[in-house]
Amino acid sequence: HYSQRNQNYMIHGVTGPDEYENNVDNNWYTNLLAQWTLKYTLEILKEVSPEQAKQLNVSEDEKKHWQDIVDNMYLPYDKDLNIFVQHDGFLDKDLKPVSEIPADQLPLNQNWSWDKILRSPYIKQGDVLQGIWDFIDDFTPEQKKSNFDFYEQYTVHESSLSPAIYSVLAADLHYEDKAVELYERTARLDLDNYNNDTVDGLHITAMTGGWIAVVQGFAGMRVRDGKLHYAPFLPKKWSHYSFRQVFRDRLIEVDVDQDGSHFKLIDGEPITIDVAGKPVELSK
Repeated sequence: HYSQRNQNYMIHGVTGPDEYENNVDNNWYTNLLAQWTLKYTLEILKEVSPEQAKQLNVSEDEKKHWQDIVDNMYLPYDKDLNIFVQHDGFLDKDLKPVSEIPADQLPLNQNWSWDKILRSPYIKQGDVLQGIWDFIDDFTPEQKKSNFDFYEQYTVHESSLSPAIYSVLAADLHYEDKAVELYERTARLDLDNYNNDTVDGLHITAMTGGWIAVVQGFAGMRVRDGKLHYAPFLPKKWSHYSFRQVFRDRLIEVDVDQDGSHFKLIDGEPITIDVAGKPVELSK
């Protein structure tokens, strides 16, 4: 809806990615994704054929309204902290870091009442940081750093979806020890039963998250303008890691050890990739 008082579009009464918050107003992630969806739709509409446009039956007034929402969406921000605010009122909570919670009270969802969790600042899984990960190249290093430094201290990672995303962002910020710590949390979630719920079954999302943390985090894989990029580094406590990846009908093997980074085209047509800003030709 449009707020006459603030001259912005707002979305009230939602649950964002953080499942320890519900019925909040102006969740930054939700507002950002709504804005992006309309922006993307308007871009795609410029590419459809006249026949397709006729079938879609989108009026010029609709497109103008969507553009107005894109231009005037409210995205909560605090200039003093230089952070995107998770939702209206988040900064009014009693902001104590997770490190102050007694160990015998974790995981929260098995020890606290639901109303106590809702009143707390504790984040079950990435919310603002999930949005930054979704569009990781759209934010400056300063934005990524200030938001990571702020929200990481309040995140309990009581979701198997959470630590891998934080690991990628930590690696992007060159927080090597934190990136490894969060990788180990996702890779060992069931082995170490961090959240006391392995009895319910394996967390397949955490297994996937381990792969994501290695590929996007330590190997720095990104796709930019249709081109494959890597910025690999080897954590100090590791001797080696490797993975295979399919990209546009090519099977590529990536090997990183103490001698450097090694790339091999296993299958498919030759391709040029970018490694730490330098073009590398791969062919069988």
